Amino acid sequence: MTTEIDFYELLECERGADDATLKSAYRKLAMKYHPDRNAGCKDSEGRFKAISEAYDVLKDPQKRAAYDRFGHAAFRQGGGHPGGAAGDDFGAFSDIFENIFGEFMGGGRGGGGGRQAARRGADLRYDMEISLEDAFNGKSSEITVDVSGLCDSCSGTGARPGTSAKGCNTCGGHGKVRAQQGFFVVERTCPSCHGAGQVIADPCPSCRGDGRIDKTKTLTVNIPPGVDEGTRVRLSGEGEAGARGAPSGDLYIFLHITRHAIFERDGTTLFARAPISFSTAALGGEIVIPGPDGAHHNIRIAPGTQSGRELRQRGAGMPVLQGRGRGDLVVRIEVETPTKLSARQRELLEEFRATETGQESPQSSGFFAKLKGAWG
Repeated sequence: MTTEIDFYELLECERGADDATLKSAYRKLAMKYHPDRNAGCKDSEGRFKAISEAYDVLKDPQKRAAYDRFGHAAFRQGGGHPGGAAGDDFGAFSDIFENIFGEFMGGGRGGGGGRQAARRGADLRYDMEISLEDAFNGKSSEITVDVSGLCDSCSGTGARPGTSAKGCNTCGGHGKVRAQQGFFVVERTCPSCHGAGQVIADPCPSCRGDGRIDKTKTLTVNIPPGVDEGTRVRLSGEGEAGARGAPSGDLYIFLHITRHAIFERDGTTLFARAPISFSTAALGGEIVIPGPDGAHHNIRIAPGTQSGRELRQRGAGMPVLQGRGRGDLVVRIEVETPTKLSARQRELLEEFRATETGQESPQSSGFFAKLKGAWG
C-alpha cells in the first residue's frame, strides 16, 4: 500500500489548468521549498521532489493525457514512476499508449500485429469517511467491497476445469486479421477471439467463459497519520480482476475528513475558536485546549487581550504526512461580554465605569474623539 497525492493537488492547481498556470504554480512552490532555502529540512526536501515530479508529468502533453486518464497507475504498470529511470518511464508509457492508440497503429509494439495483450482489470474507487482524530493518529480499518474477482472454478482461465483455450482458427492465434483494400492492407481486431488469439470451446459454467465472478471482499486499509481531505490510499491489485487471468486493477481509497466540533484544518495547521470572559481578557489568565491526540495545551492569555487576537502554539497541530514534525495550533480569542449580572457585579462595574479616564480603552476613546472632530 502506498499513499499518493494527486499531482494537481501538489501544485495547488485545478485539473483543467493551462500550461502557464501550471508553470507559475510550480515556480512559486519550487522557490518556497527549494533545499537551498530550507537547509537541513527533510520535509521541504521531500515536498520539493514531489512537486518537481508532478510538474515533470503535467508539463508534457502526452504524459499529462495518460495521467488524466489513468492517474498514478499510468506510471506504475512496469514498476516505473515519474521520478524513476528513463527506461522505466518509457516502458510504462509504451504500454499505456498501445492501449489507447493500438487500434489505429496496427497492433502491438513496433506495429507487428501480434496478439493483443490481456486487458488489465479496471481500477476501482472507494470513498471512506474518517474523523479528525483518525487522521491525526492514523488507523487500520476494514472495508467491504463488491468486485469482479477471479473465478475459483477455472482459476481465471474461463475454460471448464480440465480443458483449456485453443488457438483461434480465424486469425491463427495472432488476435488480428488483415484484409486487402486496393493498394492498402487494413488490419483489425479478430472478430472471433476479440484480439485474444484464443477461443474457449468449452466455457466454465461458473463464470461463462469470462474468468471472473462477482465477489465481496473484506480488505484492511492502513491509514497513515497526517492524511488530509482527498488523500488517496492505493491498494495494489485489489481492483477488478482482468479477463481470463489478466492482471487485476487497483483499488483507490479516497479519504474524507468529517467536520470537527472544535477544530478547523488548513494543511497541518489547526484552528480553534476560544471564547473567554471579560475579566480574563482584562486581567489575563490561562485556558486549556485539548488536542486531537488528547494532549492538553495550555494557552496563556496576556492582560488586555483583545477579541480577534490569534495565539499560536508551535508543534501542536497535525502531523506531517509521511514526514517528521507537526504543524501549529492557532487559537482565535473571542471576548464574551457578560449578559447576566448579579446586583453586586453590576455595582462593581458601575464603580469601575465611574473611575474610567479613557486610558483604559485607548481605541474606543480615540475613535469617539475622531467622530467629534468630524462633526465639528
